[in-house]
Amino acid sequence: MSAALPLNPVSAVPATHPAWAWLRLLHRVNPVLSLAGWLNVLLCLVALLLLPLDSRVVTGAPVWLKPLKFTISVAAYTWTLGWLLADLPAQAQRAVQRISWGVAVCMVVEIGCIFLQAARGTTSHYNSATAFDGLVFGLMGVFILLNTLLTGAALYLVWRYRPHGPAGYVWGVRLGLLVFLVGSVLGGTMIGLNRHTVGAPDGGPGLPGLGWSTRAGDLRIAHFLGMHALQALPLLGWGLSRRVPTRAVLFTGLGTLLYAALVAYLFFSAMQGRPLLPA
Repeated sequence: MSAALPLNPVSAVPATHPAWAWLRLLHRVNPVLSLAGWLNVLLCLVALLLLPLDSRVVTGAPVWLKPLKFTISVAAYTWTLGWLLADLPAQAQRAVQRISWGVAVCMVVEIGCIFLQAARGTTSHYNSATAFDGLVFGLMGVFILLNTLLTGAALYLVWRYRPHGPAGYVWGVRLGLLVFLVGSVLGGTMIGLNRHTVGAPDGGPGLPGLGWSTRAGDLRIAHFLGMHALQALPLLGWGLSRRVPTRAVLFTGLGTLLYAALVAYLFFSAMQGRPLLPA
């Protein structure tokens, strides 16, 4: 990783830049998280190939649907984190490299466990049906906790060192990582409950493709929205910096408050057993 390149396609590269050029730049400034993302793209293609060929169903959904969704999510996470951390100054890049290796290892273990359990025809999360299943879920929990701590370290870096870019974007990065960390912690609630549905068993009727429960509360919705603050809030800050540069910081802060309020509403609504869209 080059410590002298605080470059990020969101803040420093023209919006007209082709997608392949953005990905080449990401690989240049953070090869570790770039490769972690490409690994998940490859696994996404594997899951897509297996989806119509394997008729098994786990908790009411095709067995390869969950690995497919997780590969997309992990690729988005690793690539976004790579972009954001590349904007930090040179003195922070050694810590960025350590965080990047840690996150990459955590995500490889996580997706590996999900694929292993899908191949076995069982669920990966909240599964302690056998000693082996419990071991796999426990391993996932350890590495997700480690990833959360690494995210906390990344949050510390972007507050200690000012990322490259306009003020609205800088605050979007900082607040995006903060809300992402909150979303990660909300995932711990599901682990504590040993399920993601409140008021009904996991695996009932759900929204097409997403699987979010339509008859009970589903904690995955708030978790999902909180996690994707990592993309939404930096993009909000970047867009506002271009449109209203003198008020970008204020509007980014207000946007973050609204976003966080929505995450909180979805979480407490799910805890009360209310579905997002009743069937």
